[in-house]
Amino acid sequence: MQGESFSKMLEDTLSRYLKGLINNEEVIKELLKMAQEIPQAQKAGEELGLTPDEKAFYDALTRPQAVKDFYENTELVAMTKELTEMLRNNNTIDWYRRESERANMRRLVKRLLKKYKYPPEVTEDAMNDVLRQCEQWVDNNN
Repeated sequence: MQGESFSKMLEDTLSRYLKGLINNEEVIKELLKMAQEIPQAQKAGEELGLTPDEKAFYDALTRPQAVKDFYENTELVAMTKELTEMLRNNNTIDWYRRESERANMRRLVKRLLKKYKYPPEVTEDAMNDVLRQCEQWVDNNN
């Protein structure tokens, strides 16, 4: 999720530059700002006691701001750690290519979200974000 955010920021900056809305100096300033935000995002995960993998799933689960307001941070961290461990234990190399395996992962994520009483109105989005993050995770670890 964080990678997507940084990619979008970079894309927006370059788009504005190509359209002539910002100059070279402003592009460099925005790139430097992004370079400072990346370690800050990593540090935020460390402060929560999360590994980089866990931080990625934390970001997927807390993408809607309302979720952060709904839970205590300790609950979110516990949910994230359990989710990451569950996905790690049920992860197969090609799970996202086989519909039956993908359905199983969705079922596991849905069950975990239900266990933690995740807000139903954002459950589907969270599930999609988690599975998308899991696909990135598998690609990066293979």
